[in-house]
Amino acid sequence: MNDPVILFDPWPRSADLIFSRATRARFLALGQVVGLHESAHGKLPATLVEAALDRVVAIVGQTDLDAARLARATALQCIINVEGNFGQNVDYAACFQRGIQVLSIAPVFAQPVAEMALGMAIDLARGITRGDQLMRSGQEQYGLAGNRDAFTLRGQTMGFIGCGNLGRALIPLLAPLRPRLLVHDPWLPDSLVRDLGAEPATLAQVLTEPRVIFALAGVTKENQGWLNRTRLQTIRVDAIFLLMSRAGIVDFDALVDLVAQGRFRAATDVFPVEPAPANAPARKTQGLLLSAHRAGGLPSAMTDIGDMVVDDLGLILAGLPPQRLQAARRETVTRWRNPPGRSYAPGTRP
Repeated sequence: MNDPVILFDPWPRSADLIFSRATRARFLALGQVVGLHESAHGKLPATLVEAALDRVVAIVGQTDLDAARLARATALQCIINVEGNFGQNVDYAACFQRGIQVLSIAPVFAQPVAEMALGMAIDLARGITRGDQLMRSGQEQYGLAGNRDAFTLRGQTMGFIGCGNLGRALIPLLAPLRPRLLVHDPWLPDSLVRDLGAEPATLAQVLTEPRVIFALAGVTKENQGWLNRTRLQTIRVDAIFLLMSRAGIVDFDALVDLVAQGRFRAATDVFPVEPAPANAPARKTQGLLLSAHRAGGLPSAMTDIGDMVVDDLGLILAGLPPQRLQAARRETVTRWRNPPGRSYAPGTRP
């Protein structure tokens, strides 16, 4: 029996990034891998993809797969996106019709991003970074004088805008703080929100009532620019707002402007354009805590991607259901509008 053919097209990831030596060996043992060396230089050339299509059983990566390509991939069983999004470069209807499984490694980022969200919330609430900057410039204030705008997270009302993988990873981290948690997520029934230990809420409630607001939703065709200036202006003046998912759900210019006006404090790990331009107003805005889209990008998370891929691909090739990856759902997959990943050298800017 011939070994199954696996097309490896992981850009903007790479084999060296996602595989430890041991996991790489496990991956290569699953079958005949096509594109391993070529993928180190970027997206696979169309000629290589086309030449392998009629033999491919699995595709690991973000290969463009329209209906015509899928029709030629007669042996294809699964597609595993290792960038983290369900991109709109795949004909999902054809996949569902054929029974081709489409999977994503998105869950791998939930825990590290949740930890960063908590860390940034503590920083904003207690003024950690701001206090450090003041002390280094000789402008520090001691004791109560240095804490006029600070508050403890314990017992606060907190709001979640979206409660998918990230929200569910964050809830246990917040539990010791005993917050009152309001959740707005149109894709979740109220009973499930209550099972998570939270209260179902409208978007207006989640913006106006909490002292701490976490924006955790991915971008869909329904919520692009959802948090516009009018809605952001309803946030409490003593609140903190944390954008931890995708910049596309927010009118980012309005967010930066309102923070600059002192309407509330905020933190963001994401930006409309990445890398952010050198002259981006966000870089100079006091009260806005910045992180260069690094919340999930830990070395350990990258190698966890490889482990998840190999674990589930091994199960699929053995005729068993995957256990670790997130499956595309017919009802929602074509709604996602999360931007594709980019590959650029650390420290570079456009």
